[in-house]
Amino acid sequence: MVAGFRQIIAKEGAGALLTGFGPTALGYFVQGWFKFGGVELFKVQASKILGDEAAWNNRVAIYLGAAAAAEFVADIFLCPLEATRIRLVSNPSFANGLADAFPKIIKQDGIIKGFYSGFGPILFKQIPYTMAKFAVQGIAAEQIYTAIGKKPQELSSNQNLGVSLGSGVIAGVAAAIISHPADTLLSMVNKEGAGGNGSITSRLMNLARETGLARLCLNGLGPRCVMIGTLTAGQFVLFDSVMAATGATKFHFVDPSNPDH
Repeated sequence: MVAGFRQIIAKEGAGALLTGFGPTALGYFVQGWFKFGGVELFKVQASKILGDEAAWNNRVAIYLGAAAAAEFVADIFLCPLEATRIRLVSNPSFANGLADAFPKIIKQDGIIKGFYSGFGPILFKQIPYTMAKFAVQGIAAEQIYTAIGKKPQELSSNQNLGVSLGSGVIAGVAAAIISHPADTLLSMVNKEGAGGNGSITSRLMNLARETGLARLCLNGLGPRCVMIGTLTAGQFVLFDSVMAATGATKFHFVDPSNPDH
């Protein structure tokens, strides 16, 4: 990873590291807002509909379903910003930042083609990633609480944040491994001419064949695990901190047969 940074700086200058930062920051802030809030909302609603016992028995399915639904909604808002980021990174001379790039993309390609031609691939990458992230984090946090013999409400705010931090790292690494092949393909397919002609699906299949399974799964995986593990832990800590600061209570599944643990 450090060697990669040095190579980029040597070839393109330090400023190249910040290319596309504007749409990246805004896009993932908006996406995170809808994703984390959406997962919490869908978990609560599913639990109300199913009841405590059924929700507990099906909590993994609820984690997965809530994460998939929330990610789909979030990606509607992320996709235009991600398309802009990729355009700026692949062609830095295209525009001077987000505000300049948006109208140019609309003028050249229109809203659907310009901003949503990559919607399918983004879903292909993001939904499995988010499903893994929230399901693994939820189960990991549950196991941590079980191991220490305490319920979330019996711990201090800082102690609960510690649980979020630890479970977030575990979830981030798991999500990074699961989503790495799709993320690699998405980065490749947005480059002009990559994968030949045809639909997005056919181009993705061509790129997958050309690259090979081993390279898709392993190239760059180490740095990605470090980055995503750290980022995910920070996301859960930030989300839980905001909820605590606003007086909101984070939803936790409860085992009706053993409510004290």
